[in-house]
Amino acid sequence: MTAPIQITATQPPTTPDLLYSQDEEDLRSAVRALLADRADAPTVIAATESDTPYDPRLWSSLAGDIGAAGLLVPEKLGGQGASHREAAVVLEELGRSVAPAPYLTSSVVATETLLALGAEDGPAAALLGELASGARTAVLAVPFATPPAGASTALAALDGTVRGIADAPAADVLLVPTDEGLYAVETAGPGVTVEALVPLDLTRPLAAVTLTGAVGTPLADADASATAVRRGLLAGAGLLASEQLGIAEWCLTETVRHTRERHQFNRPVGSFQALKHRMAHLWLEVVSARAAARNAADALATGSPDAPLAVAVAQAYCSGVAVHAAEECVQLHGGIGMTWEHPAHLYLKRAKADSLAYGSAGSHRQAVAELAELPAP
Repeated sequence: MTAPIQITATQPPTTPDLLYSQDEEDLRSAVRALLADRADAPTVIAATESDTPYDPRLWSSLAGDIGAAGLLVPEKLGGQGASHREAAVVLEELGRSVAPAPYLTSSVVATETLLALGAEDGPAAALLGELASGARTAVLAVPFATPPAGASTALAALDGTVRGIADAPAADVLLVPTDEGLYAVETAGPGVTVEALVPLDLTRPLAAVTLTGAVGTPLADADASATAVRRGLLAGAGLLASEQLGIAEWCLTETVRHTRERHQFNRPVGSFQALKHRMAHLWLEVVSARAAARNAADALATGSPDAPLAVAVAQAYCSGVAVHAAEECVQLHGGIGMTWEHPAHLYLKRAKADSLAYGSAGSHRQAVAELAELPAP
């Protein structure tokens, strides 16, 4: 077992830092090597055909050995004491490999929700320690499409059904916001039914959760719960942009590689001017997406008051870039891009599903208009 990577704490800069530090590049190298070994394309495709898309060994290595699950958790609570910048690097690599792992939902959204409660002891702090070690996973029991600005309680009490909860089939704990407050509910507890749904993105399971007289551990009252849920969803939307960036980068890189190797009329198809223009245009989109995603991660990491605006801008732009890159990848691969054996379809499905997660691009454009005090589009 390798020791978790240690991250050096730095003082927040006065201006956004869009570059990657050496610590972040070291973390990237470790995560990329692990995913290349445990989550290559044939492995991921085979996992989507099984009843259990998650590989427990992969999650144990990513969360525990590398220490990725605890990046947002302070050291005093058992985490790495890093920031959203480092978590964004992990999500870039997970997007690049479309590996099935509950990182976004558990290590970002659920973790950030618990951190917003500010508890240094008690059940919330204990659960944070378990999430940081990777021993357990948790999900916020709201539909995956819920935007930060539209966060609201789906249930009045611990009774009823919530549909479209991402990663719920593999979660150990549900964080359930109700009109009474936030509760931690064991998925294996009495009165809890988790019904797997058929998702578009086969690498990220969805479920409908039904609570019938379930018993939960109270974590916060209604006001604190509402604030915590908004913060969790804001972090999720902001760092989802990094996953979308990873998707787009892989699609562009793979498409360029293929068009260099694929020959037609005795020359590489990538040498045709029309395809050069399409890939050059896509490269410009990816570069801009990287700037938007890094700005959102940096704003969240530094606690910038402009974080909601940075997140809205990143989501409004990056979701469309990921979908466009995946569509171009499928089309420019020709016939093989349409096959099940080639992983292009996994990226297209992930990009399409991500474009609705934590709010659509349209809802984020509306948020940009409101936050920047501009006329609505």
